[in-house]
Amino acid sequence: MTLFGQTFDTQQVFALVLLCASLIYWVFVMRGERSYHRWFKRWEADRKARREAQDRAEGGGGSGGPWG
Repeated sequence: MTLFGQTFDTQQVFALVLLCASLIYWVFVMRGERSYHRWFKRWEADRKARREAQDRAEGGGGSGGPWG
């Protein structure tokens, strides 16, 4: 195989294919991490909103401490 005027043997072609495959794998892993991060931030915000709504409903008012 010739690429940019350089002749590659079988081992170099295999290394190039392996490098491309690992790059593609890395992109998919990073995409999954990003979507997990978004999900977690949304879940945490929803949890905080539910907790604050529950505190307001119970009359806590969000005093911030055990002594009021």
